[in-house]
Amino acid sequence: MGFRIWSVWDPSQLEADFAPRVEEVSEQLLLTDFADEAGLREVISRTAQRHDIGAVLHCGHGSSVLPVVREAWRLGLSPNPPAVYERIQVREEGERAPAEAPRVSVETLTVNGTHHIVGMTAQRTTGPPHFVVTGHLHPAPLTDVEQKMIGAAVEERLTASGYRFGPAHTQVALLRDGPRIVSCHAHLGADRIPLLIDIARGFDLEAAVFTGLQGDRPVVPSASGYAEVGFFLLPEGRLETYTGTEDIAVTPWVRGARFPYTVGDRIPPVGDPRARRAYVVVEGDTPEVTRERVAKARKDLVADIRPAAR
Repeated sequence: MGFRIWSVWDPSQLEADFAPRVEEVSEQLLLTDFADEAGLREVISRTAQRHDIGAVLHCGHGSSVLPVVREAWRLGLSPNPPAVYERIQVREEGERAPAEAPRVSVETLTVNGTHHIVGMTAQRTTGPPHFVVTGHLHPAPLTDVEQKMIGAAVEERLTASGYRFGPAHTQVALLRDGPRIVSCHAHLGADRIPLLIDIARGFDLEAAVFTGLQGDRPVVPSASGYAEVGFFLLPEGRLETYTGTEDIAVTPWVRGARFPYTVGDRIPPVGDPRARRAYVVVEGDTPEVTRERVAKARKDLVADIRPAAR
């Protein structure tokens, strides 16, 4: 697409199997401690000026967002002022929505102040009593009325924040009295949600961020099927042996899979955000089919895990 990319990462957040992919698409991979605000801003400033950078985007989340945006704004390279990120990340009352309330995530792409709904994705959970997230289904099985109400709430939130450009990931709880925003962050959805959208709709959200920088508005096709990501639900402990990853990878309906562990690694417990790093992505004609295919992949993965010491 004609873009040249310089990537800045905190080495403590860059996983070993992901680093080569970042380096492959980057002119340079720059490593710095994100907890050192002055050092992080200095890296942003030096890189931008040395290479005549045209835009600086923070693609993740956490405490490094505002330092990066503040430096980018000072350099005239952020499409949004820092105050936008302060407003957009403020948690609302929805964070205290009942655990049993169904939740959907809404992916949007804002271009020149206009918010475009890309898609809505439903959470898969363990159900009562803890409702731990075990995966995501796209598109979410919603009525037209529900989609319009959810979309209106998200657009209102983004407009109120003053957001002018970029992707946003908004989580919404579906309550009896209507949708309520749980959280909103100015980045792409995690847990391979962009891949689900690409599979189900043929729309590359990640690429659309770059065309959006050129002023192009996204044209999102209707979904032609369903895509689901399921996390491998492994018990906590030390990995001793495992099999099945090769068979999962060549299954016709599997569109992506990751098992970032090697023998001897510690497996985090189900519900720990780190446990979402191991997953399978499948496609299917119905939500029931994708659910069954995720279940089969989980069964195909056989892991011998020594329980963690208490």
